[in-house]
Formats: sequence, C-alpha cells, structure tokens
Amino acid sequence: MSVNKSERAEIIKNIDVFAFGMQKKILNMALTAGAKSSHLGGGLSMVDIIATLFEGIMRHDTNSPLNSERDRFILSKGHGVLGYYSALSQAGYLSEDELQTFEQPETELLGHPVINRRKGIEFSTGSLGMGLSLGIGVALSLKRKGSDYRVFVLMGDGESNEGSVWEGVMAASQFELENLTVIVDRNCYQQTGANENIMSMGDVASKFQSFGWEAFNVDGHDLSALYDVLGQRSSSKPHAVIAKTVKGKGVSFIENNNSWHHAVLTKSNYEDALEELMQRRAGSR
Repeated sequence: MSVNKSERAEIIKNIDVFAFGMQKKILNMALTAGAKSSHLGGGLSMVDIIATLFEGIMRHDTNSPLNSERDRFILSKGHGVLGYYSALSQAGYLSEDELQTFEQPETELLGHPVINRRKGIEFSTGSLGMGLSLGIGVALSLKRKGSDYRVFVLMGDGESNEGSVWEGVMAASQFELENLTVIVDRNCYQQTGANENIMSMGDVASKFQSFGWEAFNVDGHDLSALYDVLGQRSSSKPHAVIAKTVKGKGVSFIENNNSWHHAVLTKSNYEDALEELMQRRAGSR
C-alpha cells in the first residue's frame, strides 16, 4: 500500500511511540520475571524491528486474531520474548496484568513463546533454527491457496549458525516464496560471547543472495529505513533483511554487555534504566 509523504511521517511517528512503549514494558517484565533469567539484551535489540512490523507493516486485527486474512509473525529467536510480549501488549493482544505474570507460576507467558493465536502467538518456538522452517510451511500454504498475505520470521544472527536455517533458505528460494520475509537481528552476540569469536557469519546478506534471495542490509534502529525495506516485496524471491542492531539498545549499561544476555534487573537497575530511557526520550523531542 502506497502512502504519501505526510502519511508516511505519521506512520513513522506512531512506530516510534509504539517502540518506546515496548521498551518500558520490557523493563517492567525484566524486573518482575519469575525465573532467574529474562534475556533482556536480545529483547531490547529487536524492539525497533518488531515495532515497525506490528505498527507499520503487518496486517493484523486484535479484535479478530484468528482471521485467516492476516499477516503472520514468527519469533524464531524464541528467547527474545520480552520484545515479543511487549509488542503484543502494545498492540492490544495482552493486558498489562498479563505481562506481570511473565515467568510466574501457572502463567501463559513463559520464557519462550507457547502457541496461543488468540493472543497473537502464532507458534511455539525456542529450539533455535526452527522458526524459518515453520515460516516456510505457512508461506507455502498461503501461496498455494492464492492468498497475498505475508509471513515474517525474526531470527537471531547467532541462531543462524544452525544448519537447518540454511536448508530452509534453500527451500524458500526453490519454492519462490515471495510472501516470506526473514529479518536477522544482527546484534553480533550470542549466549556465550561475540559471534565473531564463536562462529563468524561474515557477510550475511551475500549468503542469502547466493541462495537466490533478495537481501538488504539496514540499520536496525532506523525506523524510516526499516519501514521502507520491510514494506518491499519481490515478485518471485523471498526477502531477507539483515538489521544491524545493538544488544541491549536504549540502556547504556546494558548495551553490548553480554552479561545481560540472561541477567534479571534489580530494583536499582530498573530505576536507573527507566530514568535513562525517559531522559533519552525527552532529549529526542
């Protein structure tokens, strides 16, 4: 759908508000998490990507979550649920009270997403490398039904070390799944350290291109650039967006500090982080 300059500016503004709301919700969930880990860094790195999808790109309706005429989103890096749940809450699928049950006993909001389509969760994920295969199946089904709805799969760059990812990349190209878009959250870290030291991915975009995909590099925190590239669609090729991000984006003592891959916020940490977010927000106006 094409929009004029004024409409586009309003969309970007709304995405920005959506993303800020997500950041605050993420900090709240990380503070009250029932488990001893919350994957805070990777949840924050994906905020701008997922905000752009849910607020600016995807066709979905919180009042009709099972409507077959909806775009599908699959979080393959399932540990990034803080970013996922915060977006679902910001969009209206989850209440604030539900967010406070994150990782608590008998919660529906576990440390990895469990399928609940009425609440916007399309699939259970968490075993790294599986989300793309799920997305390929959905995209192929929609294509064969003659539907023009799209499938978006958000992956981690560390996750892309998995061989199943590249089997999926080949299959998506073979089936000419132009309705499939993969976004790689390229924050350059995984659980135990920097990707460069564990399994370097090199030029990820060129790898996708060599398998017959259209692939683009983008600043994963530039809302305008994200909106433009995620809105694109090829006539015959799957679409890969390699989004360069900062792990822990938005909170200086968390940014690119991999010890926050698992860590849970203390009350003091939370207050410092929230104050910094608020100050950055005020300074950007």
